[in-house]
Amino acid sequence: IMAIYHFDASVISRSKGRSATAAIAYRTAEVIKDHRTGEVHDYTRKSGVLHTEIIAPDNAPAWVHDRSSLWNGVEDAERRKDAQVAREVRVALPSELSTEQNADLVRAFVQEQFVARGM
Repeated sequence: IMAIYHFDASVISRSKGRSATAAIAYRTAEVIKDHRTGEVHDYTRKSGVLHTEIIAPDNAPAWVHDRSSLWNGVEDAERRKDAQVAREVRVALPSELSTEQNADLVRAFVQEQFVARGM
């Protein structure tokens, strides 16, 4: 059996009514308060999240490892109403691999493609 390939990258843009804080709360099934709007995004009842992790460059400040601080910081950095506040990358992972193996695979990809470039 061969793994099915799927890769999709999209922009999280305010002009489309989206926010980084809402997106990350949904993806991680957590509660994140958007400090810019005051809105609380609560997705704690969402199921199916197998793994969450924040990967940052070694020299990144400690606050980036706190999900709320990180994504509110992203929102605060952009002032325009049409700002592109984040990019989302979605990939299909091989079902033949365990959750841990898939996490290792994604971690290596993120390290090479994003963290090594200072993101």
